[in-house]
Amino acid sequence: MNAADIMTGDVLTVNGDASVLDAARTMLRHRVSGVPVVDWNGKLSGMLTEGDLLHRAETGTERHRAHWLELLLGPGRAAADYTAAHAHKVSEVMTDQVVSIAPDTTLEQAAALMERHKVKRLPVVANGKLIGIVSRADFLRALVERAEKEAATPATDDEIRARIEAEINRQRWVPRAAIRIAVSNGTVELTGSITDERERAALLVLCENVAGVKGVVDHLAWVDPLSGMAIEPPDEDKPRR
Repeated sequence: MNAADIMTGDVLTVNGDASVLDAARTMLRHRVSGVPVVDWNGKLSGMLTEGDLLHRAETGTERHRAHWLELLLGPGRAAADYTAAHAHKVSEVMTDQVVSIAPDTTLEQAAALMERHKVKRLPVVANGKLIGIVSRADFLRALVERAEKEAATPATDDEIRARIEAEINRQRWVPRAAIRIAVSNGTVELTGSITDERERAALLVLCENVAGVKGVVDHLAWVDPLSGMAIEPPDEDKPRR
């Protein structure tokens, strides 16, 4: 999936010439923690977030650094802090170094950018203009929609087994040669051996996430890699789900 598949197209924006107070009112009214800032042609020029308004003179939270630190950082930093605390125009307090993405940016790439830059939202830009935004909430929405779609799609036992095997083949941690999979009426039975209990937990999750699976019966034995001693799992009548 790409950014265009999950982005919110009707984006709430503010103009750089708007007042900080009006922008704050807009954010509160729409219950958002950040908005893209655009010029009169719709071109992205920055982002305004709650963090940009955290240290304001009106709330008595402007930055006050120790004198020795001000000397070390230089007058420029103190001047920038003063502007951020007292300026009235959005363009003067916004973050102008914006991390943006294209419509064809993959979700994997978008998620990595969010983590690397510690941001909650990514503007989507095409031909220099803002066309959407991808937020963490959009990832949650995509997750739920995908899960609901898969849950509504019936699957045969052979299809379930094939999906499990395909996912196993994508994972390097799975002891493929040591486990066996059987599927009956949507219930998956795992047999064989593992050498780390974390493999058991991950295999159960892997199977449970496959569309059509109704439950998983765990018959995996743990084998001590040093002694070769095998410990059978407890016998359970009900499959895990």
